[in-house]
Amino acid sequence: MAMWQQEIETMPREELEKLQSERLVWQVNRMYERVELFRKRMDELGLKPSDIHGIEDLHKLPFSYKQDLRDYYPYGLFAEPMENIVRVHASSGTTGKKIVVGYTRNDLDAWDDGVARMMYAIGLDNKDFVQVSYGYGLFTGGLGAHGGATKIGATVIPTSSGNTANQIQTMVDFGSTCLCCTPSYAMYLGEAIEEAGLTDQLSLKAGIFGAEPWTEEMRHAIEEKLRIKAYDIYGLSEIMGPGVSYECEHQCGMHVCEDMFIPEIIDPDTGEVLPKGSKGELVFTTITKEGFPLIRYRTRDICSLNYEKCACGRTHVRMNKPTGRSDDMLIIRGVNVFPSQVEEVLLKVGSGITPNYQIIVDRVNNNDTFEVNVEMDETMFADDVKSIEKLEKTITNELRSMLGIGAKVRLVNPKSITRSEGKAKRVIDKRKI
Repeated sequence: MAMWQQEIETMPREELEKLQSERLVWQVNRMYERVELFRKRMDELGLKPSDIHGIEDLHKLPFSYKQDLRDYYPYGLFAEPMENIVRVHASSGTTGKKIVVGYTRNDLDAWDDGVARMMYAIGLDNKDFVQVSYGYGLFTGGLGAHGGATKIGATVIPTSSGNTANQIQTMVDFGSTCLCCTPSYAMYLGEAIEEAGLTDQLSLKAGIFGAEPWTEEMRHAIEEKLRIKAYDIYGLSEIMGPGVSYECEHQCGMHVCEDMFIPEIIDPDTGEVLPKGSKGELVFTTITKEGFPLIRYRTRDICSLNYEKCACGRTHVRMNKPTGRSDDMLIIRGVNVFPSQVEEVLLKVGSGITPNYQIIVDRVNNNDTFEVNVEMDETMFADDVKSIEKLEKTITNELRSMLGIGAKVRLVNPKSITRSEGKAKRVIDKRKI
């Protein structure tokens, strides 16, 4: 496969770390001068920019947190005057005040390069038709994918999210070869395309899916439904958006754009940096970002890093698919439960159910209750009560084996769980209401 920026993507580790060190020193100096909160935290630690000589000193620097963005809403953490900010993005604000981030022209150019690297890495070029079905607007997904596809010269089909019937008709009529959306929406589209009998009329060969956790089982299910190769892309609004890391053709982890971002893995409880290969919380430092830089931002995503050279020839570290988020983790009867573990079990069971499910947690008489509602497919729905009860028991046993606790499993009617055209809402925790 071709590379978008081969010299950077295959840079020897020694040269890459030298570049990271230079850029880290530059970023620490400018943030100390321009960002009040960062300067205050450095001063509290008795640190000056002159104490930071390179990446070997990264662990000395203070963490930054999502709450910081809410506390300094909307522009209090920007490192450039607003006349240099050419675009802003923001989170949905569903769990609190919106978080707002800003980009300079150079930031947008770098962002486009990050996504362009992935598109080249999976074999896309200027002859492809990229249908962007992520939401546009303040969410970073739509414009992030759009920018990368434009950069490689592909034909962009900016459908945004929603209006599924139109999405499918566009896909067929316009000859879309790559689909960009959330994995849950890709599954929904796959179901609808199958029902409409249009699968054979698709020109799709690849899908770029992100913005929510998904399992390998979900990947295989999407690939089967849409008859494509499904690739993972990672990003978060606070750091850049999609393109912070991405899969290549070998699909053995997502290459982090290490010339732009330094990843670390820490113990989520103590904050200590863990040895290479350890699983823990992912932390990012932006070393080229001008408008909205962050030092040691705690993502809450749980994963590990692989520093071995990839078979594709890229030298940038690969992050394994996050298994969940430390702040999405449910503690039920004292046991840690990630929604992705439930999804993994359901997709392995496969026959008789769809990948659409919802976890409902409540507290009754001071005891946690744990229910999992799973949609039946049409074949199971037409089956007898005993078969349904048998499948419920199978899923219950598999969940207990995976999680170590029991769940009440209910098979519900096909299409009775609300579909999402953006991020799927998998968990309802009534204990927090």
